[in-house]
Amino acid sequence: MAGNKNLHAANKAKQDEFYTQLGDIENELRHYRKHFQGKTVFCNCDDPYESNFFKYFAMNFNQLGLKKLIATCYDGSPVASSQLSLFDNEEEKTERTRVPHKIVINEVTDVNGDGAIDLADVEWLIKNDKNVLTRLEGNGDFRSDECVELLKEADIVVTNPPFSLFREYIAQLIEYKKQFLIVGNQNAITYKEVFKLIKSNEVWMGYKCGHTLFEVPQSYSIPDFYDKTDKSKLRSNGYIVDENGKLWRNLGNICWFTNLDHKKRHEFLDLFKHYTPEDYPKYDNYDAINCDLVVNIPDDYDGVIGVPISFLDKYNPEQFELLDARDFTNVERLKNKQYGLIKDADGAINGKPKYARILIRKKSN
Repeated sequence: MAGNKNLHAANKAKQDEFYTQLGDIENELRHYRKHFQGKTVFCNCDDPYESNFFKYFAMNFNQLGLKKLIATCYDGSPVASSQLSLFDNEEEKTERTRVPHKIVINEVTDVNGDGAIDLADVEWLIKNDKNVLTRLEGNGDFRSDECVELLKEADIVVTNPPFSLFREYIAQLIEYKKQFLIVGNQNAITYKEVFKLIKSNEVWMGYKCGHTLFEVPQSYSIPDFYDKTDKSKLRSNGYIVDENGKLWRNLGNICWFTNLDHKKRHEFLDLFKHYTPEDYPKYDNYDAINCDLVVNIPDDYDGVIGVPISFLDKYNPEQFELLDARDFTNVERLKNKQYGLIKDADGAINGKPKYARILIRKKSN
């Protein structure tokens, strides 16, 4: 739960710069390679010099068969030159971080003749083609007119958007009918705007879901009692300072949201449990049984079942019907809305807070 608490605190403070590791991007993107042939990819929250999303697509431009790669950033990068550094000159780095910019790549060739497409080839493109790297007139916000025009041009959007703007970000993708693969907090599933899209099969989960390690800017605030020299305590509270002094955050319940089809979405969940009233108590004032673990969904119950939001990581629309999402995390809110708390053995509301639940029904075979 520490990861979730850290994420909530970051959202509240608008500390939204979480930089995705290249390995995590590679592990997820390998499941979608067939979708990218002949497509224009837009990374609209990505400094092309720092983003591992840009690095991944630039390095795999030909293997994926991309038509075009576009990347834009919002103002300067808080972790300038710490992830993907193509400039060694400090003056060039400083000048670059002062203004938002975009990069457009139409081809990646083996410029240095070493038989492989690597960062040296991408660096040559950036430094020698004046039409590739340009400054933006605005601030690079994904909602700006400039970036919206680039969005219209794109086929697929792949990035890690600001968590605090997730509702607005995904709404824009739906409005412009774009395919996408983006990183987000699993709790976004319970946002009414997002759950509506999941329920209508316009959005679903990708492959990865769980704890994820992100690099964050050194400027991020760490409570005073988190002594940076005490690495064991930092780690237990979701912070890591590596041997190079970089600051990292381990956030729980991070997942990928997409509308690109993949094999996992069509896998059937094996059900082996049998329903009993004792093992699956009903919610108070709501006609549904509670199931605390996805693996314990009963095979022989045809009514409504409340399951953890982690269920959507295994959701197959051919096997289950999504009905609703309920927030079981706030006791007073639940009392006011008159649903959700589970009765104890004596039939009284026990007052213990529950986690968010997805309400589902098993489809007939």
